[in-house]
Amino acid sequence: MLGLLLLASFTLITLDLRGGSALPSGLRNGISGVVGPVQNATVTITRPVGDFFHRMTHDDSATIDRLTRENQALQRQLLTTQDAQRRAAELDAMLKVSSLGQYTLIPARVIAVGAAQGFDFTVEIDAGTKDGITPDMTVLNGQGLVGRVKYVTRDTATVVLLIDPDSGVGVRLEGTGQIGLLSGQGKRPMQLVVQNSGHVLRVGERLVTLGSVNDKPYVPGVPVGQITAVTSVVGSADQVASVEPFVDVTSLDLVGVVVKPPPRDPRDAVLAALPSPSPSASPSASASPSTSSSPSVSQSGSRPSSSGSRS
Repeated sequence: MLGLLLLASFTLITLDLRGGSALPSGLRNGISGVVGPVQNATVTITRPVGDFFHRMTHDDSATIDRLTRENQALQRQLLTTQDAQRRAAELDAMLKVSSLGQYTLIPARVIAVGAAQGFDFTVEIDAGTKDGITPDMTVLNGQGLVGRVKYVTRDTATVVLLIDPDSGVGVRLEGTGQIGLLSGQGKRPMQLVVQNSGHVLRVGERLVTLGSVNDKPYVPGVPVGQITAVTSVVGSADQVASVEPFVDVTSLDLVGVVVKPPPRDPRDAVLAALPSPSPSASPSASASPSTSSSPSVSQSGSRPSSSGSRS
């Protein structure tokens, strides 16, 4: 039927082009009345299909490209915002350490990681002599001790991390004041050696820096780490323990170089207050130290006692 109608329409067009005006107008109008609706229906059906392929080949490709660019821009903006929030949190934690320990710091960022000039575990920071950095200065962050400055140029400095096998840090046990030597073991837990003076080392005890002569390379009172295992034999001359440092050296970013030591030894003031035991806890449980490995800066804001003499 559709074919016949189309043929009739074609015939009318041909006659008109050849001057066939003698064709009765009634016949012409009748055929047009039949063919017209069919033509309109055909256009109605086929137009969406044509529009779809037109959009697929023209409009949508540009839209997809635009949306892709907008999505990428939003992702970059999100990453930038998250990075800024993380750095702000790191800076806030470091400022708390600085305030509680009364350290004067120069902030810096870690820009490179790797072995350097005879040391296995070092990082490069973006501060140097132009910022007042000199060798043998203490480096810390919001969690605790990072290491010490070894080499300095005008714009950068090399920091030997506390876990380096050639690093040795004098430490003091929280509360008891017992002193010992903490040595780096690379990727293994650090080793603490304490002279056997009657105090028995326990898992969970925390350490801070003892401090060095003239505060170089280490200033006193910086949180260092926590005992995770006691490995010495009972009755031995020295007690030996494994220590997990508070600082994760694999994710260093913002650090602070201590350019001015505290006026006096802060002792344990920078360590976080231990959580209070619950009322249902047994006396033995309440007497044991916290086993949490997260370092934290004390939130109490207490100042060090004037009786805290340096060793």
